[in-house]
This record gives sequence, structure tokens and C-alpha cells, in this order.
Amino acid sequence: MKKAIPLALGLLLTVLGVVWALQGLGYISGSSMSGKSIWAILGPVVAAFGVSLLYVTLRGPQKKR
Repeated sequence: MKKAIPLALGLLLTVLGVVWALQGLGYISGSSMSGKSIWAILGPVVAAFGVSLLYVTLRGPQKKR
């Protein structure tokens, strides 16, 4: 249960970042965010944060030697 919240948040941030990037690049149209370069920059940043959160959450604690 401890991993559920960071896992869901990481997944949400990853998907949100990809959608923002695609909107910023103009691949998804019909929004005020479409074609704006700020979303093409912020999207990958948010997605990278989401992926890193997923990695840290799924990696688990490391055993000390």
C-alpha cells in the first residue's frame, strides 16, 4: 500500500507530460495548448520526473553489503 500513491502519481505525471509534449508539438490539436512551445518544453520535463518517480518506487530498498 505504501507504493500505491507514488506509483499512481508517477504514472499520472508520465502520461500528462507525454500529452503536454504532443500538444505542444502540434500532434494533438483542438486545445489552447496546441502548438505552444512552452508545452513542448514542460511536457518532457514533467514526463521525466514521472519516470524517475516510477523508477525509484519500483526499485525498492537496496540491500547494504
